[in-house]
Order: sequence, then structure tokens, then C-alpha cells
Amino acid sequence: MFVLSYPWLLLLILVPPVLRQVLPAYREPRRALSVPWFQRMAQVLDQQPSAGAVVVPAKKMELLYLWMLWTILVVGIARPQYLEPPVSQVLPTRDLMLLVDLSGSMEAKDFTNQQGKQVDRLTAVKEVLDEFLTRREGDRVGLIVFGNAAFTQVPFTQDLNATRILLEETTVRMAGPRTALGDAIGLAITLFEQSEVEERVIVALTDGNDTGSRIPPSEAARIAADNDIMIHVIGVGDPTSVGEEKLDEQALKAVASIAGGRYFHAADRTELQGIYSELDRIDTREVETATYRPRIDLFHWFLGLYVTLGFIYHAGILLMGVIDKRRLAGE
Repeated sequence: MFVLSYPWLLLLILVPPVLRQVLPAYREPRRALSVPWFQRMAQVLDQQPSAGAVVVPAKKMELLYLWMLWTILVVGIARPQYLEPPVSQVLPTRDLMLLVDLSGSMEAKDFTNQQGKQVDRLTAVKEVLDEFLTRREGDRVGLIVFGNAAFTQVPFTQDLNATRILLEETTVRMAGPRTALGDAIGLAITLFEQSEVEERVIVALTDGNDTGSRIPPSEAARIAADNDIMIHVIGVGDPTSVGEEKLDEQALKAVASIAGGRYFHAADRTELQGIYSELDRIDTREVETATYRPRIDLFHWFLGLYVTLGFIYHAGILLMGVIDKRRLAGE
């Protein structure tokens, strides 16, 4: 579909014919007769010579050609464009930050994958998160990994495929053997400061108690709540274990409660998958889309045609002048 950005400029096409009707014709002064005794003859005849002029005759084909050039120029400055088919884009309505624990205890092989094989906790988490991300269209998703410290693996993005790839590249102990959940929440809050989306959610996944944070998880949760950030916590460790591998469910439940979220415990892959399905049900939202039509400018084609035809016109005038001179010389 072709459109003009400034269609009102097409009124300029009428300017030449209107001016031709309104303005007087162009008159070129010329001497009709030049003789040394002209004034004496005028006195003898008792006549006073008057100013004379020649109205240059206009060729209709030439006028039509020039008006066509003017029309092409006007259409060019009116900025013609071609509208391509509509393109729909899903607008982000929620920012979702995933916090994944990479501490040493995540290498415990107490989960069963889809093929029925025993896999470590991180592998199970990756499989389920991959399925979870397929349903995140319309969300911006980020990924923070933590161990001794927290690191941004993926900033907020709608490129979910990139998030999957970078999640797959994570390994146990990549960020250190300990667990710094509080620092991970603090880093997520910092990233949310650049977010303009109203709905902001953190999903934290850990299998141990906090042993390395500079800020307690409960205090980080309070700061998140003050910034309207909801936190859901998923515990995948063994509540009966001791030491650094102990799953402090009481502390994790407090984090979720303070930040207006929920706490879940996943004992196996099936339960972990059910938790993400439950999160889908809890965090429902309406998908917003924006539709636009790409525009391709075409004005340069009209300007190029104007220059080409103008060049042909002036070249024709020069050529006719050369032909006339040769004809007169031959006579």
C-alpha cells in the first residue's frame, strides 16, 4: 500500500497553471528596426515610436513536459512511502528474575529426569526451567546465579532463547561452593531499579541455607517488598540434612512471606515441575501487543526521476540549438 506523509503538498501541483492564468505573459523587449536615420524618418512622418515587445510563444508539449517535471518533484517532497504488512509485537507486562543456586550441594544426584535417569539437582532445574521459559512470552526474563557471591548471568531481556542458552552453560560451583541468597536478592533489586513495568517478580531457587551473604535474606526481602517486588522461593534441598547443605525452610518461608510470595519445596522433578505450573496459575497476566506497519521511503526514486528527466530536457534544448546553428550555417 502506497501512502504520502504530507498529502497536502499535492496542492502545489496546481501552482504553475494557476500562475499562468493570473500573471501576465512574459514579454521580451526587442528592436524591431535599427537604422541610423530612424529618428529623422519618424519626424518627417510626424510619428512618435512607441516601446515594443515580443510575446514569446509557448509550446504546449514543452509546457506539459515542464508541468510533469513539477508534478514529479511535488510528489517526491510529499514523501511517498510503501506500507508493509502489519507486524505485531508482544509488549513486556512483567519483569521476572530467576535466582539459581550453584553451590556445591546442587551436584547431589537425587532427581530423576524425563528418561528416568538419576541426575543432579542443577540438571533437573535446567530441564524444568527450560519448559517454564517456553511459557514466558510477553515477559522480560533475567537470570542471576549465586554461590559465594551473586552474578548477573542474563539481564532483563525478551530473548528467551538467549536465556535458555546461558542457563545451560551454568555449572555447579561456578560461583563458589557456598550460598549467598541475600546478596542475590539484593542484586536483583538493583536490576529492577531500571524496570518501568509494574509487575516485578523474583523466583529464587536454592537447596541450602544462607552461609555467605553480606545482607540477611530476610532484610533483602523487606527491601524488595518496599520496592513492590514479589519473591517466590523454591527449596530443593533435604530439610533433614545438616551443615551448609541443610535446607533452612523457616528462613526461606520468611523471605517469601515478607515479599508477598509463596514458598514451595520440591523433593523430585515432578514436584518441581508442578511448582512452576502453580506459579503460572498464580502470576496470570494479560498479554499486551503492539501492532505497527514498517514504512519504506520512496521519495528518492521520484527525485532521481526528476533529475533524469530534467537532464534530458536541457540536453534536448542544447541539441536543438546546435542543430539550428548548423542549419543556419548551411544556408
